[in-house]
Amino acid sequence: MDILRTPDDRFKDLPGYDFTPNYLMQGEVRIHYLDKGPKDGQPMLLLHGEPSWSYLYRKMIPLFTAAGFRVIAPDLVGFGRSDKPANKNDYSYQSHMDWMTGFVEALDLQNIILVCQDWGGLIGLRMAAEQEARFARIVAANTFLPTGDRKMPMAFTLWQTYSQKVPRFKVGKIITKGCTSKLSKEIIAAYDAPFPDESYKAGARMFPMLVPNRPDDPASDANRAAWQVLKRWQKPFLTAFSDKDPITRGADKYLRKVIPGCEGQPHTTISGGGHFLQEDKGEELATVIVDWVKG
Repeated sequence: MDILRTPDDRFKDLPGYDFTPNYLMQGEVRIHYLDKGPKDGQPMLLLHGEPSWSYLYRKMIPLFTAAGFRVIAPDLVGFGRSDKPANKNDYSYQSHMDWMTGFVEALDLQNIILVCQDWGGLIGLRMAAEQEARFARIVAANTFLPTGDRKMPMAFTLWQTYSQKVPRFKVGKIITKGCTSKLSKEIIAAYDAPFPDESYKAGARMFPMLVPNRPDDPASDANRAAWQVLKRWQKPFLTAFSDKDPITRGADKYLRKVIPGCEGQPHTTISGGGHFLQEDKGEELATVIVDWVKG
């Protein structure tokens, strides 16, 4: 496996991201993660999506640690400070599952509060279903767990085509299009920081192609099995979607309908947030989560 590693100097002086890096190996790849807050605090696992990295959670982490949680925020393989296999064929839904499952097992996280958005949900929701005993609560924010049994909207098909055909996959600008707030040049540059050139973006380009979009997708059966667990999930499950996300709009209603753990929870719709609601409304989302857990 040909593996690229972003130079450390790309991550110097990023606005709002003064966190000490941590690393662990999963097979051939090195995974970067943040580990903040009291070591004996209840672990809160923050999973980002496409094409962001743990920088997305920078506004939320201080509120979580102040509330006494141990915050674990990894960069998915191919993103952030984690290693980046250079060949697109080295990425699959299952490989991402294996990397993150191994990561959680290596840290031996228990009693986890999962906070997941976008691809963080595609990985995290399935991981919670497959390792149910490790997870205590789930917060789903602008995410879903597709099986390929429903036709994807045309907008998603266009996104897939774009990800494969565009000569320059401009990560920072993609993030800005998924936000309602205006991002500064420095913040856009921070989202671009993990990718010195196009050779580092194989993982980012592949994620849209790994979403199950047909019933016989390689990930469909495993996701269907995960749904069988989620449909009997009794532990607290909170949906906290934003009102300006055209990608996942309505998915929260389905989650609340079919997951028993959603019953009686203070589900919320965050006003004015885009797809990347952690960037647009991070402090508000963090407050909702802390109040929910403490309440």
